[in-house]
Amino acid sequence: MIQTDRLVLRPAVDADRDAIAAMNGDTRVSDWLGGPIDRAASDAFIDRVMAHQAEHGFGFWVAERRADHRVIGMAGVWWVPPEMAMPDQVEIGWRLHPDAWGQGYATEAAQACLDYGFTILERPEIIAFTARANLASQAVMRRIGMTPVPDQDFDHPRLPADHPLKAHVVFVARP
Repeated sequence: MIQTDRLVLRPAVDADRDAIAAMNGDTRVSDWLGGPIDRAASDAFIDRVMAHQAEHGFGFWVAERRADHRVIGMAGVWWVPPEMAMPDQVEIGWRLHPDAWGQGYATEAAQACLDYGFTILERPEIIAFTARANLASQAVMRRIGMTPVPDQDFDHPRLPADHPLKAHVVFVARP
């Protein structure tokens, strides 16, 4: 568990599934993830998140607001999936419910994840990636000191060739 000034980042539990499904089902969120995510897909995602946490001891955590204990999203550190062809890379990522956007929560959570990756996991570098069109996520990456690595940009293998989010940018941070 990680605590910041306003957030608790903790492993997901089954009781979080409704809140995460609501966030994942919101098109303002899912549109940045390649399309709508129904309850079954959201539950499968949570299953993968829980399995990663159980296997590695870290992962993509639930972001809970400390003031009211409301689940406002997810953020974390995890191994880049093998189909991404980025061996031995750890990435940070985040997704928040739209009513938590624009309040600095993404930056706060991302910074905590970056710190965790460097201090606890002792990683020599950590990456983050997003769709080229997702300027808000790129702004978070820049705010926490990450820099673009254009020669590592890629087309996302899970998206069709004509998908508007196919092109992805990669950012990196080093301690």
